[in-house]
Amino acid sequence: MTNQPPAPISDAGIRELLDSIPTGILIGNEWRESSSGERFDVLNPATGEVLTTVASATPEDAAEAMDLAARTQRSWQATSPRERADILRRAYDLVVGPFRERLARVMTLEMGKPLDQADAEVTYGSEFLRWFAEEAVRIRGDYFRLPEGHLQAVVVRRPVGPCLFITPWNFPLAMATRKAAPAFAAGNVGILKPSQDTPLTSLLFAQVLVEAGLPAGVLAVLPTNRSRALTGSLIADPHLRKISFTGSTGVGKALLAEAAQGVLRTSMELGGNAPFIVFDDADLDAAVEAAVITKMRNMGEACNAADHFFVQGGVYDEFTRRFAEAMASQRVGNGLEPGVAVGPLVSARQRTSVAELVVGAIESGATALVGGFVPEGAGFFYPPTVLMDVDPHAEIVTNEIFGPVAPVIRFNDEEEVIGLVNTDTVGLSAYLHTSSTARILRMAELLEVGMLGVNSATISNAAAPFGGVKESGMGREGGKEGIEDYLETVYVGMPAPDLHLERE
Repeated sequence: MTNQPPAPISDAGIRELLDSIPTGILIGNEWRESSSGERFDVLNPATGEVLTTVASATPEDAAEAMDLAARTQRSWQATSPRERADILRRAYDLVVGPFRERLARVMTLEMGKPLDQADAEVTYGSEFLRWFAEEAVRIRGDYFRLPEGHLQAVVVRRPVGPCLFITPWNFPLAMATRKAAPAFAAGNVGILKPSQDTPLTSLLFAQVLVEAGLPAGVLAVLPTNRSRALTGSLIADPHLRKISFTGSTGVGKALLAEAAQGVLRTSMELGGNAPFIVFDDADLDAAVEAAVITKMRNMGEACNAADHFFVQGGVYDEFTRRFAEAMASQRVGNGLEPGVAVGPLVSARQRTSVAELVVGAIESGATALVGGFVPEGAGFFYPPTVLMDVDPHAEIVTNEIFGPVAPVIRFNDEEEVIGLVNTDTVGLSAYLHTSSTARILRMAELLEVGMLGVNSATISNAAAPFGGVKESGMGREGGKEGIEDYLETVYVGMPAPDLHLERE
């Protein structure tokens, strides 16, 4: 689908947009204040100013939402696959239709990404609604005779039960649709806990689902500024059956420890730290273009963004020079302004983290060809930065940057770069540029990652399985695999029929 990004919006238009978004918690398809009456600020990272306030849900609100979800589970599970599919398809039509501009603009306002990238996320996020609407009617079981012949096996697929979706701030629409759509398609109910940095997109998405006809109790949305207390109470609730989390490896490990107490099903999409590998035989024009796109999507605040760049010695100098020139041409500014390619980072905290990694790299001998400083003025901006002569074992390489900073590391051969990549504790994605088919196949077998982009800038798609290995998590989202984690497998053994025909 092609679509023009929304036109610029006036201050009055921004106020009207914000006034149209519910800012309470959603339980039973009703918007309300939290039980404590407490609210928290949502900031515009381009200015540092408060956009609005949102109700902060409490553990008491969570208990009420979970109780309703548990009571709704059976009736929602009993709906036909076609009915669930139709609701998701109506939600898709609303997202790409009347809600499109509002969703894109509110993402830019609360998260900072340029408006064209926010609009692209609307397209990407909506595809999970359409894909899983189609998958809802294709859930299959099995039927076969056991080897001994005495029993007939019937394999039934049924919903896991009430789910908890914990979504991050960097893709507030797509991460919600990527979790909720397969869960609802499979017949599960769910509670969505959005990031406190970007709750408005999730609240607007919930409004879409209510308008699409999602029955009361199937979804609750609980924004909060006390995440651990809220999620802790939900994970301890005996009605909960599954957690789906996207976020940092550290938080994911803590959630896994809590989930172990109830032996809950978990899907974990955790840290990325993706390498971008350029061999001497690569098409440098394509590699440089892909490097900018893959690094700068979301200002580098993406788990599958290229984090560091391994470049073979024969093209290291040429690639780095051209890459730095291309990065320097990226316009930085408020994402609502036309022509802006790089918006602010999501928070002052995130900018400080990025800046400290750059300072550490430079103090250790790296050279900043472009950027490398915190600009003056309002907002949480950081310029596109390219560092050369970076130690492959430096903190800026071994840690996920989550910002518009590209360390470039020289390597000699396949064995060296495979060793450098595979020593990382995470393995979500990697990007590879080479003209050798044999090398592509070798690297696909030997690199310890869950996804490999070859001679391209993008790999994410609703129709493909998204996920990593090692400490990048477990489970897959998207593709035909995406609905599997929301289904239980039940084996029914029954006496096998006698196939001998009676004769008179």
